[in-house]
This record gives sequence, C-alpha cells and structure tokens, in this order.
Amino acid sequence: MAPVRDLYEVLGVSRDASDEEIKKAYRRLAREHHPDVNGDPQAEERFKEVAGAYEILSDPEKRQRYDAFGQTGGAGPQGFTDIQDIFDMFFGGGFQTAARSRGPRSRAQHGEDLGVRVSLTFGEAAFGVRRELEVDRLAVCETCGGNGAAPGTAPVACRACRGTGQVQAMRRTIFGTVMTAAPCDTCRGSGQEIPDKCEACFGEGRRRMPSTVTVDIPAGVSDGMELRVTGSGHAGVAGGPAGDLYVALSVEPSIAFDRRGQDLFTVLDLTMTQAALGAQVDIEGLDGTERIAVEPGTDSGTVVRLKGKGVPNVNRRGRGDLYVTLHVVTPHDLSREERKLVERLAELRTEPTRKDIATGQLRRPEF
Repeated sequence: MAPVRDLYEVLGVSRDASDEEIKKAYRRLAREHHPDVNGDPQAEERFKEVAGAYEILSDPEKRQRYDAFGQTGGAGPQGFTDIQDIFDMFFGGGFQTAARSRGPRSRAQHGEDLGVRVSLTFGEAAFGVRRELEVDRLAVCETCGGNGAAPGTAPVACRACRGTGQVQAMRRTIFGTVMTAAPCDTCRGSGQEIPDKCEACFGEGRRRMPSTVTVDIPAGVSDGMELRVTGSGHAGVAGGPAGDLYVALSVEPSIAFDRRGQDLFTVLDLTMTQAALGAQVDIEGLDGTERIAVEPGTDSGTVVRLKGKGVPNVNRRGRGDLYVTLHVVTPHDLSREERKLVERLAELRTEPTRKDIATGQLRRPEF
C-alpha cells in the first residue's frame, strides 16, 4: 500500500494556510471530486481523501498534533501507510470501537448441519417411502439443560470483562492516549463464564448421542437428489437454533426400465405372428400389468406411449409417461412343418427365398 500523502498537499494549501484558506480549498475540491458530480471511478477515493484531510486540518487541536509529528515531502505521519491509520489515532479506532461498545455477544450459536446417505430401491424412489434414520448428533445436555453449568449453579458474569464481553486498553501514541477495545479472551465475548462446569458435557451444553429422525421421502425422487430436514442437525449452543439434516439419496437402477427424468423406457419382444396379425400383449409397468394393443403389420422398433404411467413428479401433480419399444423376434428353431408353412407364405407373397437362389429360379444381381 502506498504511503498516504501529506494532508496539506491533499488540500493543495501551504502549511501556514489560514483556516479560511483550508475551508475554501476543501469546498472547491469536494465539489470537484464528489461522486455525484464526477464520473471518474477514482473520484470517490479522492473525495474521501480530501474529506479526511479536512477533518484533521480544520480542527485546531488535531492540526497542532499533526504539525508536531507529521512529515513533509509527500509522506504521511511517521509509521502510517493509510488515511485510516490517521483516523484511528485521532478518533480511537472509529467505527470498530463504536460497534463493539454496544454490548456483549450472545452465547447462543446456531448448531452445525449433518449429512447422511440413504439407499432406495427403484420402486421406493418412484412412489416415496418413510424412513427412520439413526444419526449420531450433538443434543442438548439433559443434565444442565444446555447452559453448561453444574446442576444447582448457573453461568455468572465474566470477571475479566465484568460481563461486557470486551476489554479496553490504553495505548500511548505520538498523537496522545488512545482507548482500544477487543473481545474478552476469557469468555470469548459472551460476557459470561462457567465456574462449575457440568460433568456430563464438560461445560459445552451439548452431548453426542444417537437419535432417530423420521424422514418422509416424496415420490419421484431420483439418484443424487438431496433433501433437507430442518432442525434435525446438531443442537445449538446456549439455546441457539439447531442445524439441519441433509439426506443424500442413492437410487438402485432398474433392470426393466431406463429412467430419463420422470419418463420410463422399456422394450417388449413380439413374435413374428403377433407383429403380422396383431395382438393384445401384457407388460409389467410400475402400477402392475398394462395391456398394449399391437396393430397388424407392426414393424420392429415401433414405439408405443402409455401416458401417465411413468414416475410421479416430485411434490407436484401428474406423472411422466412410459414408452415401450416393440421388438419383433425372428424365430431360429423352426420345425420342418413350420419351415414349410413359412416357405409357403413366401411363395404366396412372391418373396424370394434362399432356396430360390440355390435352384437358379432367381438370378443373383450382377454388380
């Protein structure tokens, strides 16, 4: 960080300038560099620098201190590299000290979150299920009720900070004596300490113990999805709210179905005669047996859509669809009589067969 410039140089006045000259210089520069007037991105920083210099040089006592210990030639006060350092010397830490003086922090703290993994079958993920999960969590100590003190005792005001949660110290500087404040190390800023700690939780107010958490897993969840159970994580400290439990879901794949979103895809084998003549064929879906009407002359690869027979939408109405691809299976183990019937069918349809090519009744194409 570059050293701060001499405050007189910031305002563009000499070191023996009068109060009126300093005021005029400040007004001129403030109008010139005000962010609402000047569109330069550096204008705001320049405006703050001008305002900071005027804040010190316009006060006779502060100006006298600066004149006594400041430097010339563009350097700032001895040992300081930022305008905020000068403000801390003159105003005792500024806004930070004011913020800490509002009072001690509360001992109450939010509990930590927990995470578990749950395995589901394909059907459980599709239709939802209730699970009782055993989790090892920090619960409120039943012995002390969560305050960390032994039974019959209670936390008391911190003796180091007298219950304020902060300690103050005097620091002598070249600009005078400065009062600083910092969180109390003894009570960690809470303003309380526990003379007689609870033996069950050693003053922590929480104990690790197994707990049962009931989780309702909604219908339609998928692999990798995460659910949040509010307030089922670790207990809070000193009455603070409990954390949350995050449940990561792992869904076993299905042998029969390929899931894509809320839609399901499967394949149904048809015989050659079913595809040629048409048929009513049953298939097992999520809800049980579904009947598909196969039209006569159905080609292999035809897709039939069963609307609303897919996976339910998570926390919403409606379901996906079930898409069935029809696959015509060609027989490989024909008996002599079956082969004759097929050959007869080919003759009736004037379709060339392997036998026709072998006997020369059908000439091979020439290339």
